[in-house]
Amino acid sequence: MRLTQITHHDLDGYGASTVAAACAEVDRVIHVPRYSDVGPVFEEEVKRLAKAQASETLLMTDLGLEEQTIAGLKRFAAMNKKRESEKHRLVVLDHHASSSEQLARQGLEPAPVAERPGLSRSDFGDPAITLLIEEDSCATAMTMTHRALFATHEPERQEDLAALIAAIDALDLWRKENAAFPGGIALDEIFWENATGLIPPGHPWHDRFVSALLLAAGQRLREGATPAQLEQDAVAIRTRIVNDLLADAPDDDANLTTRSRLARALARSDTLFRPLKDGTLLSFGLDSGMFQRVSDRIMEAGRTKRVVNVQRMGTLSFRSVDGTALDGARLFRGGGHRDAAGGRLQSGSAFSLADAIAQVEPVLNPEKPAGSDSPFAALKNWKG
Repeated sequence: MRLTQITHHDLDGYGASTVAAACAEVDRVIHVPRYSDVGPVFEEEVKRLAKAQASETLLMTDLGLEEQTIAGLKRFAAMNKKRESEKHRLVVLDHHASSSEQLARQGLEPAPVAERPGLSRSDFGDPAITLLIEEDSCATAMTMTHRALFATHEPERQEDLAALIAAIDALDLWRKENAAFPGGIALDEIFWENATGLIPPGHPWHDRFVSALLLAAGQRLREGATPAQLEQDAVAIRTRIVNDLLADAPDDDANLTTRSRLARALARSDTLFRPLKDGTLLSFGLDSGMFQRVSDRIMEAGRTKRVVNVQRMGTLSFRSVDGTALDGARLFRGGGHRDAAGGRLQSGSAFSLADAIAQVEPVLNPEKPAGSDSPFAALKNWKG
């Protein structure tokens, strides 16, 4: 059964995806930074699942459930009820007090689970839907504890996973008295320094890279590494992972920095960049430094003359080799140099690659009215 995971874009969210990947083959992971974006992202998945013939499992972890998301949960239940074939499965593992409050407002107040103190469950009237909230546990630990809901096998490296989970749990719940807390602080710093700036979400290597980094850090914590030692080891750990990823790369140069080495591989990707109607290649959420390096290599290779990167907060960065970056930026209330310019989306934000394309395409390439290319079109409005 195909498994898709939607999870938070922080250490606990990635810890949950690392555990899930150790227990099952995860087809796709969607990382969501803002709880306000969970609703639209979830809505896209519900629409996709409504058209899917085969039964799938959707796993949601570490996502605060706001009103729009809860409305999506109800739509999922209604969609599942209409299916004549096998039902889709939905597993929601959360630990936010605000989620319990929002569910109660929507008439779905979680009820305590007798056999496990601190755990509560919301009932959607569909046995294929499981929603659990456990406020005294991080989402990474919940994913491990409740893995039977989605797992296909027992995870390997359980001791390393246990050390990783202990560190994330202590940090995420801010248990300063816990012996694992200092390691959690170091782990969090390493995570943010490496998670999104090198291999961006959406690339096939992204979750593989981050999970390998977290598991290696968990191993060092299990072996007794201090926070300072873990920080010192992080670069070597990252280099080993990148060496493995680039083992078969035809143009790798180990003398370059990690970012420059990875930029060569990312520039070949067909998943990070989508062509617009005018040939501009659009990416979503790339680190600004990585975008600069990757876009340069893409244009050097002749794949396009203009590239644009859209950030979640609505800023756009254009790069070009033909002086058109500034032209693009001006359409989005921006400015800059002819080959390097920036602007901002009218809506102020974007929640996915598809959303970014939907907002940028009609501005860069507006549809012409039918017949507007005709030499007689102007005569229709002539009042002479």
